[in-house]
Amino acid sequence: MIVVAVAVVLVGVWLLWRGQTVRTQTGVPWRRIVYQDTRRRSLTRPLFSAEHRLTGQPDYVLERGRALIPVEVKPTRRAPRPRHGDVLQVAAYCLLIEETTGTAPPFGLLRYAETTFEIPWNDALYNELLETLELMREDLVAADVARSHEQPRRCAACGFADRCTDALD
Repeated sequence: MIVVAVAVVLVGVWLLWRGQTVRTQTGVPWRRIVYQDTRRRSLTRPLFSAEHRLTGQPDYVLERGRALIPVEVKPTRRAPRPRHGDVLQVAAYCLLIEETTGTAPPFGLLRYAETTFEIPWNDALYNELLETLELMREDLVAADVARSHEQPRRCAACGFADRCTDALD
């Protein structure tokens, strides 16, 4: 009986240690995870905003009191500051959470390989997101849209490279 009790305690200690290790490696703060989409399988329906014609699924949603915090993970990306497009992606998730729950998250989290960035959800970012969505919608119906990057690997991986007149060769 004592051997079983000791074994249970040792397993418990190991599980606590392992959990702390995983939290440290991911850089995600210790909060209850209420949603995750890290294995690319849908646990629930995507978040959707009819008003903004926007849908999406963050990698995680953490619970912080009554607020839900979206988390986007870019595990191979390393940078001293977040990329603008990644910030807008987190902003889109903040908007979707606000619209679907009625409560705005105070911020979203963007996790790169070695750094976690807290992206404040505020009026300025909200307005920038709406402006960007409008520009994207205009591009969808435009007859011709100029290439917006100078990255050969990104260009080569594009699904439109075979018919793009701006493709990088």
